[in-house]
Amino acid sequence: MSGLNPQQREAIHYLDGPLLVLAGAGSGKTRVITQKIAYLVQDCGFEPRNIAAITFTNKAAKEMQERVGKLIPTQAAKQLQISTFHSLGVRILREEAKVLGYKPRFSIFDSADCAGIIADLANSVDKGTLRNLQAIISNWKNALVHPETAQGLAASETEKLAAQVYLSYEATLKAYQAVDFDDLILLPVQLFEEHQEVRDKWQNRLRYLLVDEYQDTNACQYTLLKLLTGPRQQFTAVGDDDQSIYGWRGADIENLRKLPQEFPRLKVIKLEQNYRSTVRILKAANNVIAHNENLFDKKLWSDLGHGEQITVTVCTDNEREAESVAIRMQAHKFENRGKWSDYAILYRSNHLARMFEQQLRNQRIPYLLSGGQSFFDKAEIKDLIAYLRLFANLEDDPAFIRAATTPKRGIGAGTLQALGTYAGERHISLFDAAFEEGFAQRVQARQLEPLLEFCNFIARMQTRAEAEPAQRVLPDLLTAIDYEAFLFDHEEARAAESKWANVCEFTNWLCRKGEQDEKTLVDLTQTIALINMLDKQEEEFDGVQLSTLHAAKGLEYKHVFLVGVEEGILPHRESVETGKVEEERRLMYVGITRARQSLHLSYCERRKQNREWITCEPSRFITEMGKDDVRFAGGKAQAPADKATGSARLEAMKAMLSAGRK
Repeated sequence: MSGLNPQQREAIHYLDGPLLVLAGAGSGKTRVITQKIAYLVQDCGFEPRNIAAITFTNKAAKEMQERVGKLIPTQAAKQLQISTFHSLGVRILREEAKVLGYKPRFSIFDSADCAGIIADLANSVDKGTLRNLQAIISNWKNALVHPETAQGLAASETEKLAAQVYLSYEATLKAYQAVDFDDLILLPVQLFEEHQEVRDKWQNRLRYLLVDEYQDTNACQYTLLKLLTGPRQQFTAVGDDDQSIYGWRGADIENLRKLPQEFPRLKVIKLEQNYRSTVRILKAANNVIAHNENLFDKKLWSDLGHGEQITVTVCTDNEREAESVAIRMQAHKFENRGKWSDYAILYRSNHLARMFEQQLRNQRIPYLLSGGQSFFDKAEIKDLIAYLRLFANLEDDPAFIRAATTPKRGIGAGTLQALGTYAGERHISLFDAAFEEGFAQRVQARQLEPLLEFCNFIARMQTRAEAEPAQRVLPDLLTAIDYEAFLFDHEEARAAESKWANVCEFTNWLCRKGEQDEKTLVDLTQTIALINMLDKQEEEFDGVQLSTLHAAKGLEYKHVFLVGVEEGILPHRESVETGKVEEERRLMYVGITRARQSLHLSYCERRKQNREWITCEPSRFITEMGKDDVRFAGGKAQAPADKATGSARLEAMKAMLSAGRK
């Protein structure tokens, strides 16, 4: 407990009822949660298996598990339930599947699997429409709106189509013995609401709950927490109303507002000492957030010294802005003898990253782009992996459905639905169900024939994949399914070429790996499952981090460049038009509080959008930061450097850097 401040100690020791810990940015909330778990186990006699700590990301859960592992014996730490909401939901559903009419090994469909079902039901291939339908259905699920209720709520034409699709979508998932991501929380809620004996069992099993990032919970997650805590009300919720920035994906700040009403015995403890940022950075953050109507009064403070002045650079246009950031970052790194990984460029929207990537490449500055699509998340790679997963495990139902329908081979949605229903009744895999006489009697011969042809093909290829080298099996697989022709039939030529190049790169990599390690294709499939080992290499990479503000939440950097701080970008134009500026202000607050030692803002006087120049205004949030600790540079008032001057400065910078190396 050494090194904890009085408020942190109080939050750890408080066990007299429900507790809300209002933890400002950088106030040591993870330490409070991990120390509290250790206190519950070592001092209060709680069994580790009766404690659950719930986070929002796998990374946060992993970090928490590692930190707790250093405080209590390894065996005890392993019994704790430290996971995301969704992982906890999976655990509940696997154990209680039969009560809800699922087999314990039900499938979890990813976003692409679900989009395929929605596309069939909506009879549409328009990606924008499908994204909208998927988002509407997801938001309904998160808000506990059932398909029948959605019919009455639908206002626009898109919502009416979504409501119509929602009903069939749920039936299709159930027929496939599958759930989607949102179901992992919605179904446990339904389970606990409808089956008291199951609810009592889990309330007795999880006797103390700790919830991180509480402000990010949606209606469904909040209900699940209430049902799990029950009459005992033994929980600690840790959150910060000033960092509630996920309203667009269903997070509801009302969950914080209604806690005191729904739990009259609730105690509130504020953590206001910040261990991350300098006084100047915190003062700017406090000034900005003071313009919001706060649920709870809170003011961050720090004893880390005043620190550098905050800089605001006015640039003539977005190209100059990117060039200016690259030059200033090089100079700052040189002066401070730092590493590239000390720096982050943060922006409101992904489209702003391109110009900065270009400039960093020009200056040979290494960088990492957060939120970029992983190679293994590309649709064409997932298509191929579905076949490999099926060779490794014939009972992998999501892989079966993806492989059976990509490329299409005459197996329709009706056939798969009938197969899913039959497999669910018999508690067997889709693959096994296809060969049973009972299923053959339910479908017509013309439906059964292509299905059996596919299953026999998979069985033949599986035998080869288990015995032969990858470099012999993979080319035959691609030829047999005619994947190249499928891509060129379904995509524009350039997109098809790019996707086929990715497939070739992936198969070549697998073939090389198979040859080097003398592994069969089935052995290699297990390797692909461990590919997240790449995450560790990424963490050690010395490069500038480029990230959206949303993706940067929870992270910190020594030096932050916050770019494109303009009206219409931050705050976003749509948020201004729909009266949601408060959430944008919280986003600005999150951006400011990522910085530990220095903060640099920039905005443009004009910005090129498509082929047009538009005039820009500085964001209102810059004025709201106050002027005491801010230094302005550039702009009309200070005759901005033209391109030649910028190039001259760059050459001078390069000369200085090369002299430093000598």
